[in-house]
Amino acid sequence: MATSNRPLSPHLQVYRPQITSVLSILHRITGVALAVGAPLLVWWLAAAAVGPEAFATVRTFWGSWFGQLLLLGWTFALFYHLCNGIRHLAWDLGYGFNLGTATFTGWLVVAGAGSLTLVTWFFAYSVTGAIP
Repeated sequence: MATSNRPLSPHLQVYRPQITSVLSILHRITGVALAVGAPLLVWWLAAAAVGPEAFATVRTFWGSWFGQLLLLGWTFALFYHLCNGIRHLAWDLGYGFNLGTATFTGWLVVAGAGSLTLVTWFFAYSVTGAIP
């Protein structure tokens, strides 16, 4: 048998990224981001329980540009993971497998997550007078 230089399985160089594959990878990434962010949420809650000095330290961190960037990213990750999870529940029920429907709902998930993130940050700003 002659050996060939062909890959044994499909590789990323062979296929053009599709919306469903990109969103699947993003779903996994946002899940990891939410898991990494959970201890920081616990830090915030524990600082609030400990007292004003500890809470002031946490507020200083979250008020920094880096903390704000993390909060914005986690807000998007939360809403993206939620919206895409609802999409997956529909798939579990047997709906939305048509290619056109899968593409439409994929873009709907991205738009929904972005919109929910913006609305949340706008609402938080309007209530507190400052970025969360």
